[in-house]
Amino acid sequence: MSGTIGFIGLGVMGEPICRNLVRKSGRKVLAFDLAAESLARIAADGATAAASVAEVIDGSGLTFLCLPSARHVLSAFDGGILGAIRRGHTVIDLGTSEVGMTRDFARRLSEKGALWIDAPIARTRQAAQEGTLSVMVGATPEQFARVEPLIRHFATDVTLCGGTGAGQVTKILNNMVLFETVNALAEAVALAKHSGVDPKLLLETLSKGSADSFALRNHGMKAIVAQEFPLRAFSTEYALKDLTYALELAAEAGLNLRGAALVRTVFDEAIDGGMGDAYFPVIAKLIDPAGFSG
Repeated sequence: MSGTIGFIGLGVMGEPICRNLVRKSGRKVLAFDLAAESLARIAADGATAAASVAEVIDGSGLTFLCLPSARHVLSAFDGGILGAIRRGHTVIDLGTSEVGMTRDFARRLSEKGALWIDAPIARTRQAAQEGTLSVMVGATPEQFARVEPLIRHFATDVTLCGGTGAGQVTKILNNMVLFETVNALAEAVALAKHSGVDPKLLLETLSKGSADSFALRNHGMKAIVAQEFPLRAFSTEYALKDLTYALELAAEAGLNLRGAALVRTVFDEAIDGGMGDAYFPVIAKLIDPAGFSG
């Protein structure tokens, strides 16, 4: 069964990633999710449905995890992965998780002759569908060389960031910078509205200069200016989770990250205001509530 790919977690990002593996890898994909609808869709596209985490591990030689948070990863680890793992198995975690927990999982699997690789994904749901994600990997060069070809079935940028946990550190800092940038964009859009400048024109103009960024062209133009904050997207709750990981790393390093701490306060206010499930650029509503419809 070593040629079979396992896949656990068919959420907003996991389902299209798994679909790309089914279509491009040329290998059997054994998938599991608690949501019957997601599992049925991926089975209709050619994957084989499993009944549990343990069944995926038992029936594959390499397993991808794409779960929403460290809590879900811990549940899968204790609830099936650790008990079913065999020597030579590789588990690749595509989610953003705590660095300490990642290194602990790697150590515990190593004791069983298995491998845990952190490979958190970045970019949007559309990128997951198109197979153009960015993936940040924590592994040895030899381990990276073995798994990179599989990862490239759903990613165009795959970076070896260092040893175990380095992928998580890099992704956590990617998100920290993103969140602080989106907060700045929200402030700029609000101020533009109140100063007689069209927000869409503002961001289009900024995109031609030194303020340009991926966040501006996506989170700024497609969410803040468009006033689109869907529920099945990267929520404020999940953004707060990732930002908390960054602030925990900062505390361990003895660093005071004032910008990140400020954005955590903004996220807390948005969640307290009932916006925890909405796409996180919804924080724009805190700055200028009257400027948003609905």
